[in-house]
Amino acid sequence: MKLGLGLIQTAFSAHPTLDLELLRTVENLGYHSAWVAEAYGCDAVSCAAWLAAHSERLQVGTAIMQMPARTPTAAAMAAIGLDALSGGRFILGLGPSGPQVVEGWHGVSYDKPLVRTREYVEIVRKVLARDVPVTYEGYHYNLPAQGPTATGLGKPLRSVAHTNPAQPIYLASISPGGIRLTAEIAEGILLSFVDPTDTTETVDRHLAEGFAKPGARCKREDFTVSTFASAIVHDDYKAVLEAMRPTLARQLGGMGAKSKNFYAEFARRMGYDDEVEQIQSLYLAGDKDKAVAAVPLDLIDRTNLIGPPARIRERLGAWREAEARGSLDMLLVTSTQEEGLTLLAEELL
Repeated sequence: MKLGLGLIQTAFSAHPTLDLELLRTVENLGYHSAWVAEAYGCDAVSCAAWLAAHSERLQVGTAIMQMPARTPTAAAMAAIGLDALSGGRFILGLGPSGPQVVEGWHGVSYDKPLVRTREYVEIVRKVLARDVPVTYEGYHYNLPAQGPTATGLGKPLRSVAHTNPAQPIYLASISPGGIRLTAEIAEGILLSFVDPTDTTETVDRHLAEGFAKPGARCKREDFTVSTFASAIVHDDYKAVLEAMRPTLARQLGGMGAKSKNFYAEFARRMGYDDEVEQIQSLYLAGDKDKAVAAVPLDLIDRTNLIGPPARIRERLGAWREAEARGSLDMLLVTSTQEEGLTLLAEELL
């Protein structure tokens, strides 16, 4: 199983910083990649450039660049630059985000996100192919621009920079339709959290349906399934689980409206329907403390690796089994504890 370092905390940091010593540590341990994210603060492209400049062998990925935040050609331009300057070490991770951020922060309609995703990836690939000037007619995107406000002077263009046509594209998705689409058009998927013992209905089935689509880009063996998880070595694992409750409460309760929260919907499909209902109701009513207290500890435990070294080693068996049955290829570790990162490297690499 591959290991990646998930430095996604920069997306929500008031004072963005990246631990370069930790970056060098995981590079020396044999980690495959390091990943940065964006929400509505520091952007992922700047952080990815910083990581690439301070590493030599690690792949550097965005998890994610928000598609509504930039045009497809702007994303392709960022990928061209990051891939060239890193010596071919960049992974373009994209995602549709959610309606609260897309419409509230970017001022862009969230209408038909799966249509946007397909169009976006198609345009990026056209740019990277660099065989003809780019034109496109779609629901969200038209190149050159059309409509009553367009001047009519737009000209189809081809990138002046030489590109990497084989640039890998990963998509972040946890909805059934999004998972199917990702398997159809991308090289990898970025999952938020999974229980490695129970991925058949939440992930595997939808991926298989995507791979079966006519013209699917990859077969399963050429595709990377990755998920985020923390690895924290601590004698009192229950205390750590308690400390992680606020993060999951924010995801399930506050990262989206009650009618459209992809994290909440995924947790419901994992069997936590009643718990999610309670967390959302409390969080959206402003009672965040009670929402935190309502987060089930076993959900955190099932989707992370927490506890003394012996407990983590024992629980790693489930992750190895998920890899063996073809459900998981890469673990993106979001904790910054060197002991936990080292333990995983010793056990899995």
